[in-house]
Parts: sequence; C-alpha cells; structure tokens
Amino acid sequence: MLVMVERFIEVDGAKLRELRRRRMLSLRELEQRSGVAFDNINKLENEKHRAQPRTLRKLAEALGVEPSELMKGENSE
Repeated sequence: MLVMVERFIEVDGAKLRELRRRRMLSLRELEQRSGVAFDNINKLENEKHRAQPRTLRKLAEALGVEPSELMKGENSE
C-alpha cells in the first residue's frame, strides 16, 4: 500500500503580503494570477495556514520570485 505524505511549508506571511502589495495586487488579483483561492492567500499572509508545495510554487510564480523567498526563515533581510 502506497501512502503519500504531503509536506506542508510554513510561509512568511509578512513577506507574501509585502510582495503582493509591491506589485499592487489585491488578494483577488493574486488569486486570479496564481489559481490559489483568496481566502487561502489571506490565511497564509496571517500565518494561520501552512502551504502545500504546489501552492507555494503557484504563488511564487505569480509574484515572480523563487518559492524559497516565501518560506519562513529563508532569505531573511
């Protein structure tokens, strides 16, 4: 029996919000660009939710950054 374990990633919510705002995108606009539901983006920005790897990739692509830039503890300034 094959069991798939999905790894959930802790997202840096402040960084996600900052990148979205720098690009002057609303939650709805980022939803349209990324295919990630706006309520999930909101939960990620408020750090009430962890992301699946594919969600992180979709958001990063829509924002024009590497997925690692959205991960908590990565590339801290």
